[in-house]
Amino acid sequence: MSAAHHSAPIDTVVFDLGNVLIRWNPRNLYRKLFGEDLEAMETFLSEVCHTAWNEQQDQGRTWQEAIEEAIARHPSQEALIRAYRERWVEMLDGAIEETVHILDELHAKGVRLLALTNWSAETFPIALERFEFLQRFEGILVSGAEGIIKPSPEIFQLLLSRFDVDSRRAVFIDDHAPNIAGARRTGFHAVQFFSPEQLREELVALGLPVEQSQSAK
Repeated sequence: MSAAHHSAPIDTVVFDLGNVLIRWNPRNLYRKLFGEDLEAMETFLSEVCHTAWNEQQDQGRTWQEAIEEAIARHPSQEALIRAYRERWVEMLDGAIEETVHILDELHAKGVRLLALTNWSAETFPIALERFEFLQRFEGILVSGAEGIIKPSPEIFQLLLSRFDVDSRRAVFIDDHAPNIAGARRTGFHAVQFFSPEQLREELVALGLPVEQSQSAK
């Protein structure tokens, strides 16, 4: 064994789902509802149904509570607020196919695959039904079902204990920098996702059995 490979080889890859494997953006829906008025849309998404509000559903709050809370704050926006849940599926914009190819390559080579996602327990079944590739995962930890969200150390610890993972032999992939920092604090190798090509390069560098991207050949 060469000096470069003195650390244990990586045998487990843990994927975030949203905007790594599945495109999700509330603007996919709200562009239809606001039309040309992009400024009003951005105001709505920063002041009414904002990220922190949505994250509470990822942490286990029911959509009914969430919708009622937002309507109480902004009664004039009721129809737009209700659309967040009623038309939630329109926020999904398909799979990021090039990342799915990476998932398939790892799966074909027998690498252990897990997912750790900040997602509402009520809407996650929609994704599970729609995206067949989610069946490749041995296990998926959904924040909304557990009542804790990334980047809290508890959710990383829960993943390690529930699936008996050695973090030193696992790599965690996420598009959100705070989650990468959280994973590293728990002992994971971690790769921040910017593009499928960049992810490929970093996984190759970590010794995982994926093809090099065409540009690197």
